[in-house]
Amino acid sequence: MALIRLDVPAGVYRNGTDLQSMGRWRDASLIRWIDGTMQPVKGWRTRSDTATNATPRGMVNWADNSNDRWYATGTYNKLYVYGGGTGTQYDITPTGLATGREDAVAFTGYGGNTYGNYAYGIARPDTSRIQPATAWNLQLWGEYLLANNRDDGKVYEWQLDNTAIAAQVANAPINNKSIVVTEERFLMCLGAGGNVRKVQWSDREDNTTWTPSAQNEAGDLELSTEGEIMAGVSVKGQTLILTTRDAHVANYIGPPYVYGIERVGSACGLAANLAYASVDAGCFWMGVHAFYVYSGGQVQEMPCDVSDYVFNDINRAQISKSFAMSNGTYGEIWWFYPSSDSTENNRYAAYNYVENTWSIGTMARSAGSDAGTFIYPLMADPSNNKIYEHEVGYEYNGATPFAETGPIMLGSGDNVVSVTEMIPDEKTQGDVSATFKTRFYPNGTERSYGPFSMANPTNMRFTGRQVRMRVDGARLADWRVGVNRLDAVAGGRR
Repeated sequence: MALIRLDVPAGVYRNGTDLQSMGRWRDASLIRWIDGTMQPVKGWRTRSDTATNATPRGMVNWADNSNDRWYATGTYNKLYVYGGGTGTQYDITPTGLATGREDAVAFTGYGGNTYGNYAYGIARPDTSRIQPATAWNLQLWGEYLLANNRDDGKVYEWQLDNTAIAAQVANAPINNKSIVVTEERFLMCLGAGGNVRKVQWSDREDNTTWTPSAQNEAGDLELSTEGEIMAGVSVKGQTLILTTRDAHVANYIGPPYVYGIERVGSACGLAANLAYASVDAGCFWMGVHAFYVYSGGQVQEMPCDVSDYVFNDINRAQISKSFAMSNGTYGEIWWFYPSSDSTENNRYAAYNYVENTWSIGTMARSAGSDAGTFIYPLMADPSNNKIYEHEVGYEYNGATPFAETGPIMLGSGDNVVSVTEMIPDEKTQGDVSATFKTRFYPNGTERSYGPFSMANPTNMRFTGRQVRMRVDGARLADWRVGVNRLDAVAGGRR
């Protein structure tokens, strides 16, 4: 019998039934594919040993005009910056900052719901609102840091003095839901003044002038939407504004109107304030039931090979903690979110927009930003509230990179196949181990064989009609796995 090629396409497919993922990778963690070849995601190490007072949500990094590097993050009641060279933490919390929420909670104020009407274990109808966990929108105004969170609503600026705290931007609207700095150098307040549909912008290059006049370009518009504004982001000469229901773009048209706004997508609302990331390929975001992309023209729902896995097992009460970040070195967008059995982000889904593949995994992160002025991406760990730099080395805090296929058919019809050995395809022999799980029927009893340490060839013996292959990293190394082959003969059940 000819050698059976285990030529599994790149990326994870986790939709539908187990058999629908036949011949594809179905489960994985800490794995990516580059040029069709499987390899481990790189590891992480501590960037700063000084923890924040609570879970960080929101992050940005930048270099000032003197080429000193900084990164910033915030919690439900604090705002911090870190000196890039030393990782020294500075508390720049503004005076009078309103305390937000560590976790999302149901609105329990007067009229929020009824008391005692539903039995234990019976899902309540959608009659109350969820107050989201507090997350910071952090933007840059030249070399200065701008900060806003929707629970406090004010806009703050920090001007690089590590002995000073952030100060409220003079004359800026209050009770804002978010902020964005446009490519034309306007500061936009979104949901300005407590109006969840209002977009208000300052004069160009002057974030303290907000009253429109013939001598400036300050102004405001109100979106025609049934939703509430969630976030704004600059994309290819436009400012994309995402609401809970739809998407709009603000185009600069000059005085006297300054900006014109048009809707570019419906039924594509943003699931969480920070669940979006923008790269040259477009702006990508997580909706309530799907992923979306805007790259000019109209919003498109993204075909997603892992949508069932993500959206059927997400903690919707805590979905506001979800966030996205780009990983430009590898052409990826990562979304971190809480699974249904967790109140904190503990999983991720990653999309490679260069190779159009998806991957999934387990990792607890609450905030992050791409490398930018740093060599490595930065992320916050909610288990200890410390900042780590990622994509460095191959230490995973005890976790092991792995990938497992869906069923691979060995024989056709009623034929049964006996495998005697495997010819591995690795960059370096022995970097990974392999485990095989066989069945005679799709819902039959599964038997496991291995793990096998790779040799050339690798002796093994099992029989079945279908098999899963699991690959685990055996060494903390930059390994590669290509197309393994099985040596098999026609066999029978014993």
